[in-house]
Amino acid sequence: MKNGNVLISGASVAGPALAYWLRRHGFNPTIVERAPALRDGGYAVDFRGEAHLSILRGMGILTDLERARTGMGSMSYVDSAGKPRGEMPADLFAGDIEILRGDLARILYDATKEHTEYVFGDSITSLTEDDHGVTVTFERTPPRRFDLVIGADGLHSNTRRLAFGPEERFVKHLGVYCAIFTTANHLGLDHTGHAYRTAGRLVAMYSARHNTEAKAVFYFGSPLLDLDRRDVARQQAVLAEHFTGNGWQSDRLLRDMRHAPDFYFDSVGQVRMDSWTRGRVALVGDAAYCPSSLSGMGTGLAVVGAYVLAGELAAAHGDHRVAFARYEEEMREYAAGCQKMGDGVANLMIPSSRFMAGLLNRYYRLMPYLPGKNLVAKMARRTAENITLRDYRDVARR
Repeated sequence: MKNGNVLISGASVAGPALAYWLRRHGFNPTIVERAPALRDGGYAVDFRGEAHLSILRGMGILTDLERARTGMGSMSYVDSAGKPRGEMPADLFAGDIEILRGDLARILYDATKEHTEYVFGDSITSLTEDDHGVTVTFERTPPRRFDLVIGADGLHSNTRRLAFGPEERFVKHLGVYCAIFTTANHLGLDHTGHAYRTAGRLVAMYSARHNTEAKAVFYFGSPLLDLDRRDVARQQAVLAEHFTGNGWQSDRLLRDMRHAPDFYFDSVGQVRMDSWTRGRVALVGDAAYCPSSLSGMGTGLAVVGAYVLAGELAAAHGDHRVAFARYEEEMREYAAGCQKMGDGVANLMIPSSRFMAGLLNRYYRLMPYLPGKNLVAKMARRTAENITLRDYRDVARR
């Protein structure tokens, strides 16, 4: 296979999914991951529609995902006393399969570890391309040569920065920050969640891992902040500044936050790029076309993108120029549709005024009785299925 040695940056979802299909087509993938081990924790992610499920089925992991699914039902909006005031149906946010991101990462790792080289605790520092490959230098390990380099390293992609330019050229901040961590299920939630909304803020809890624990989630509106993404103490201080005295379970969860083993904090944004490929470097998943965590589309989009990119490389017998062009052609409309699902969600989810917050709370109270109550869920399903996947089986042998 031409250009058979492929370096992938990122071991979350898109990276291992890409490695699986590359190996299946005869390539030799290596994954480098900055974290010292697989990242546990994170929010619940979902798959919906046959496009997603057919890829997972083809990877042989669908049964594993179904066993690890959250089994979440509807989520209630509550008042400051914890009394339910409205309900969101499960299909609106859970899709066909909902699973914790950390559980998904573990399943993907287990499906690829025997045939993929994983390098944890390291990161790319430079890419030098020539006519025959890419010389890659790393923070810790000696330089190596690869035929192709794929960035699957998320919203703040290091690969994208090195190959395409600074982050601010491509990442659109949606005016919202998010934090999530694991906590005790002290509300006794049974495959459900509670959410409390005030002006510019939303705090929620939902049960996880068969109700043995819970996830605490915070969203707040803010312009882009000058924060070090690795300064957890400062991030927690910012979160406390926004939510102390906010009501409901806010103060209790802020106390729990200090002891959480998996605290995550980040801005909410989308990635917009005219091209996802340059020379021998390509991007996949959030690094290329993040639709934002508010869209509910990012994980499914990443898995589809990995399938298509690997398949097009196989169909082109490793010719990256042909394969990368076909990858862009196949994915561009689909990615745009998924990103559209994230447009405008921030203002609806985190209203800036008390009036709008109250209006939305009343809307969710009436939602079960409204004729269009399932409209958003139906739109999400149509968007997720709006791609005709090519069958890449055995294409490399033709």
